[in-house]
Amino acid sequence: MSLAPRAVLVHRTTEYEELLARHGTHGQAAFFLSARGRSVEEVRERHERVHRALAEVAGAVPLSWRQTRVERADLDRFLFGPEDVVVVVGQDGLVANAAKYLSGQPVIGIDADPGRNAGVLVRHRAAQARRLLPYAAEAGAAVDELTMVEAVTDDAQRLLALNEIYVGPPGHQTARYTLGFDGPKVPPKPNPKPTKERKHGQEQEQQESEPQASSGVLVGTGTGATGWLRSLWEQRSSALTLPAPADARLAWFVREAWPSPTTGTSRVEGLLDAGQGLRLTVESDRLVAFGDGVESDALHLTWGQTVRLAAADARLRLVG
Repeated sequence: MSLAPRAVLVHRTTEYEELLARHGTHGQAAFFLSARGRSVEEVRERHERVHRALAEVAGAVPLSWRQTRVERADLDRFLFGPEDVVVVVGQDGLVANAAKYLSGQPVIGIDADPGRNAGVLVRHRAAQARRLLPYAAEAGAAVDELTMVEAVTDDAQRLLALNEIYVGPPGHQTARYTLGFDGPKVPPKPNPKPTKERKHGQEQEQQESEPQASSGVLVGTGTGATGWLRSLWEQRSSALTLPAPADARLAWFVREAWPSPTTGTSRVEGLLDAGQGLRLTVESDRLVAFGDGVESDALHLTWGQTVRLAAADARLRLVG
């Protein structure tokens, strides 16, 4: 007999709870904030709005269902089941935090603090949960399937992200690597200045890869095109057309590439079509790859290691 659906309510510790954990009492937290020109009452009001939304969503779960809660910090240790309906109560970024741990479960985004969030991923209000929960559990429920990006290393480590994956130095050092591509229709270099290599008595142009020194590489999805990717896109007045959230294409940018006799800057942005991958072969002592700004859950890369970044087969199924 199949299990009844389970509602998994994903939330995060509020700023007020963090203040109490640090300072011990409401009064001490109030003194700490007032010394910095802030009001503790504003912080507590936001805390109460979040918990009211959580309570309203919990009360909307059908009586025949099971339900549980998971805090953001525990997502990497939580086991999601195929029968789960995931309800994210909070900000847009919390949906991205949860997405990497899912495998096709429907996700409902509840905006716990309307007016403070963009509402790109948390599209609904807590009052709508009573209708959305049973709807999301139906086989024919309409969902938006959002593209995700993955990084896979040559020793089979894997990282998923909804917005973007960053590969670069863990601090402020320079990342050194060779950037290349695989898959169909490898993009040519813009304004290429090919070098010549003699092989088997013939000259061959080497345009497929480029050694680089930079602050790192960002590869992201259409969902991520509203965040970090967009800031890079606007900063350099890029002519690229950023992908849409359900688009299978990815956009990539190299941050602050440095020209030198051994490193180039001709490949600093572009798009990856379906089936194409961006490959980085590490030439630094240590680089990291992490997704959606979660540095605590990173892949650690060393000299000679290769990581491939491409669109993932998995998609986030977001209830519209």
